[in-house]
Amino acid sequence: MAAGAASQLGLRAAGLGRAPASAAWRSVLRVSPRPGVAWRPSRCGSSAAEASATKAEDDSFLQWVLLLIPVTAFGLGTWQVQRRKWKLNLIAELESRVLAEPVPLPADPMELKNLEYRPVKVRGCFDHSKELYMMPRTMVDPVREAREGGLISSSTQSGAYVVTPFHCTDLGVTILVNRGFIPRKKVNPETRQKGQIEGEVDLIGMVRLTETRQPFVPENNPERNHWHYRDLEAMARITGAEPIFIDANFQSTVPGGPIGGQTRVTLRNEHLQYIVTWYGLSAATSYLWFKKFLRGTPGV
Repeated sequence: MAAGAASQLGLRAAGLGRAPASAAWRSVLRVSPRPGVAWRPSRCGSSAAEASATKAEDDSFLQWVLLLIPVTAFGLGTWQVQRRKWKLNLIAELESRVLAEPVPLPADPMELKNLEYRPVKVRGCFDHSKELYMMPRTMVDPVREAREGGLISSSTQSGAYVVTPFHCTDLGVTILVNRGFIPRKKVNPETRQKGQIEGEVDLIGMVRLTETRQPFVPENNPERNHWHYRDLEAMARITGAEPIFIDANFQSTVPGGPIGGQTRVTLRNEHLQYIVTWYGLSAATSYLWFKKFLRGTPGV
C-alpha cells in the first residue's frame, strides 16, 4: 500500500513537471483558461512597432497636406500677376478711349456696343419736361478722381444726376443725356431755371451702356422718378427716347445748371499688393514646412 501511494505521488509529481509553461503561468497568475482559446503571452514589442508605423503614416499624410498651403499661395500669387497684366491693359485701353478725339454719334445703335467711354459729339435741343433723376449720387471731381484712383467718392454731398432727353437734329433721333450732378435741394427744376438750356446746342459726351442691377442696389422706381442704375430700355420707354445714353462732359456745364463730367473713368488696381501678400505667405509657409519636415527641427 505504501509503495503504491508513493508511486502515484511520484507520477503526479512527474506530471506536474511535464505541464506546459502556459499552465504554470495560469496557475501563478490565477487566470482561468477559456475553452477553445489558447493563451499566449502579450507581444509588447510588436505593438510598439505597429504604433510607430501608424505614427509615421500620420506624419507623412500631415506633411503633404500642409504642403498645400505654400503651393496654393504661390498659385494665387501667380494668378494675381496675370490679373495685374489684364488690369493694366484694360486701364490703357480705357485711357486711349477717353482721350480720343470725339466722333459723330453713329446712326446705327449697334455700333455703340464697342464705343463705351468713347467721346461722341451731337447737336440738338433738350426736352426738360421729361427729366429723370439718378439718385442718390455724389459729385465726381475729375482731378481728384485721377489722383485718388476712384477709391472714395469725390464729395460727401448727396444729390442726383439729371438725365434729360436730347433730340439730335442731325440724326433725327432722341437720346438720353446725363447733364451732370445737382445737390438734393436743386432736384426740383423750378429751383434752377437759369440752367435749363433752350435752343440748339453742341454737346460732347461719353457713350455709356445699360447696367444690370447689382446685389444690394434698390430697384428703380419710375413712379417716383428715382433711378438707381441705368436701365436704358425702361428709361427710353418713359421718355420716348432711344436707348442711347451719353454723359455730357464738364465743358457742357452752364451757370445754375447741372455740373457735367460725371463719368468715373478710373479703375482700382491693387493687384500688386495681392501679389506681395500671396508670394510672401508662400515663402513663409514654405520655410516653416522645410524646417519642420526636411530638417526635423523639434518644437516647430
